[in-house]
Amino acid sequence: MFKCLSPAPLGLNASLNDLIEPALSHGFKSLELDIGAFAEQAHQAGLPVARRLIDSASLKPAYFRLPMSLAGDDKAFAAGLGALAGQAKLAKELGCTRSIVVLDPADDERPLHQNFVVYQQRLTAVAKLLGEHGIDLGVGFTATPEDRAGRAFEFIRNFDALKLLLGMISEKNVGVVIDLFELWACDSAYQAVVEAGLKPVVIFVADAPEGVSPDDAVQTQRLLPGETGLIDTVGALQSFAAAGYDGPVVAAPHPTRFQGVPRSQVCKLAGDKLEESFKAAGIKPARKAALLQR
Repeated sequence: MFKCLSPAPLGLNASLNDLIEPALSHGFKSLELDIGAFAEQAHQAGLPVARRLIDSASLKPAYFRLPMSLAGDDKAFAAGLGALAGQAKLAKELGCTRSIVVLDPADDERPLHQNFVVYQQRLTAVAKLLGEHGIDLGVGFTATPEDRAGRAFEFIRNFDALKLLLGMISEKNVGVVIDLFELWACDSAYQAVVEAGLKPVVIFVADAPEGVSPDDAVQTQRLLPGETGLIDTVGALQSFAAAGYDGPVVAAPHPTRFQGVPRSQVCKLAGDKLEESFKAAGIKPARKAALLQR
């Protein structure tokens, strides 16, 4: 396992190059890759220039978020899939072998049973394309109610539903996004993922405030791992390490917690909390970001 820096949960609005120095200073081994922004940079300046700082640092791009929507009509999805082909090729050249998508928990167009069919087809198409470039696809969900409010139809909002959907997909490079806060918010936990035998692609860790029940959870309550101990980050890391997971672990609090805090200090807080969790779990962080073992 290795510490990976994702800027969005920390409220950081910075380019990949701007994150390299604070990431290195605070013990991170990898970064989330904004594949869309990087592809544009490579288009404008050329790939050797775009990747120069990445190659010179000891950091590696660990994963990228799927830069397209799985919702919408067939035409929009086809266009996104076409753009993804070039972006996936670029990610492969960078050694970035993981991609993730978090599904919308509700829909205004299709009821649940229709959405299952549509997403099974679209996730299969995405997975096949990524698989051609040696990239795994992790699929996640959102359990809290904010994004479901006012929507016509509910979709995937807990681990049981996600497990059912993933069971409909036969591609071998499809796994699950482990988000400890979302698992807790749907009255589940990391043990359910282990028991299901699903492949973790990326692990996001966050804590929750004391005195809050999962039924009342909202995204703004996301804390850094280990702040209260309500969510068992240490046990989760130990369990996934025992199962052979050797990928990125990402601190994922809510960005509003860091308003006005300097970038370097935010990175330090996140890096320290991840380091504490690794040490408490008895896990020695990988010295380098490993490629996804297939």
